[in-house]
Amino acid sequence: MKIATIKKKYKNEWVLVKVVKEDTLNQPTEGKVIAHGKNRDVIYEKMRKLPAGFRVATFYTGKIPPKDMAFAFQYPA
Repeated sequence: MKIATIKKKYKNEWVLVKVVKEDTLNQPTEGKVIAHGKNRDVIYEKMRKLPAGFRVATFYTGKIPPKDMAFAFQYPA
């Protein structure tokens, strides 16, 4: 599946793909989705279980906040 299609299908999620095809700059252009979800930790857990040398890419499909944006969290929630 093309990376652009994956980004549309799994909007606002973290995605882990097995790289199927790359461009001349080694950027993935096609991949097979291995895992996806709202929580990045799920993706990292799947990555740890993959065999060595397995060619993967991980990315977030939503908007990333600007560098000058600040966040405040209440703990405990």
